[in-house]
Amino acid sequence: MMLGFLLARAGVDVVVLEKHADFLRDFRGDTIHPSTLNIMKELGFLDEFLRLPHQKVFELRGLVGDARAAMADFSSLPAPCNFIAMMPQRDFLNFLAAKGADFKTFRLLMRTQAISLIEEAGKIVGVNAQGPDGPLAIRADLVVAADGRHSAMRDAAGLKVIDLGAPMDVLWFRVARGAGDDEETTGRFEAGRVFIRINRGAYWQCAYVIAKGAFEAVKAKGLDAFRADAARLMEIPVGRLGELRSFDDVSLLSVAVDRLERWRRPGFLAIGDAAHAMSPVGGVGVNLAVQDAVAAANLLAGPLLKRSVGEADLAAVERRRLFAARLTQWAQVTAQNNIIARALGGAAPVRAPLAFQLIGRSAFLRRLLGGLLGLGVRPEHVRTRQA
Repeated sequence: MMLGFLLARAGVDVVVLEKHADFLRDFRGDTIHPSTLNIMKELGFLDEFLRLPHQKVFELRGLVGDARAAMADFSSLPAPCNFIAMMPQRDFLNFLAAKGADFKTFRLLMRTQAISLIEEAGKIVGVNAQGPDGPLAIRADLVVAADGRHSAMRDAAGLKVIDLGAPMDVLWFRVARGAGDDEETTGRFEAGRVFIRINRGAYWQCAYVIAKGAFEAVKAKGLDAFRADAARLMEIPVGRLGELRSFDDVSLLSVAVDRLERWRRPGFLAIGDAAHAMSPVGGVGVNLAVQDAVAAANLLAGPLLKRSVGEADLAAVERRRLFAARLTQWAQVTAQNNIIARALGGAAPVRAPLAFQLIGRSAFLRRLLGGLLGLGVRPEHVRTRQA
């Protein structure tokens, strides 16, 4: 959606396909990092964007064993983009769709699913899709796969995936916030358990982290056992989890961390999770995708306007974004293997590692981590001009 908007704004004819009738999906990536807020500011939309309902997170806190500390401080980043905005992704998408609709070069087709690629002489020249009125063929100078970690389009393009592994899955659910609750967004690590709660205003968005493939074992122990353990981790009475009436109220995220060996073919490019599926560690997936979109628009708007986009142009996008994807995934896999997997697999009490203690004691390190997490490895800036 971001790439479609930016290209249409620059004068490129764009068609965006969305297979659903709306964007209302629970537990999608709802973290809008400072890097993305900066993009909205550069576009002149920030004040309007922040009028949408959201919660501001100025720091992240952690609880490892019995040790509690602040871990990442965003407040020292340049204002007014010095926090993470927790916002439903549907609101973000609807906002961009409305902005895109201001341009005659932007078309959004809802209830329209890309089914297969159209290929001629070794080049991708469009997609076959299924819409509400039946099948349709859409021809294009460039097809961009932005269809997520289970991308059907990257599979259709025959691109090879490098699996980096993930030792965990995540169970997402909601718990209504109580009048006496604090406001901290925090993660808790203890023997056999990792639990994260995110302040979403009226409710806590809860992530109960389990070993990869362990959901059936969790269900076998029963809903009462699950609610009791979640209540203990949240330090609240189990009665407050009464809204969890069955495991249907729990959403499973099967975590994957992978990356395409090559993001492109003639006439085809993958970005976001379709090119590099991210772990939920750090909540950076949406923001990496937005950065990909901005870089792609910067590099491709000119060639697309001339209808001369070639292999070298697509390679430039991959080259620009590959380092950020690799380094971010390296950090995520390191955290997964050395912190999360050890906590999930351990029976002995978890002790806070030295790095956790040092960060908790040092305002400089908290600001440094906040900058790395909030802005990312290679933050992009809008270089395209409005046509």
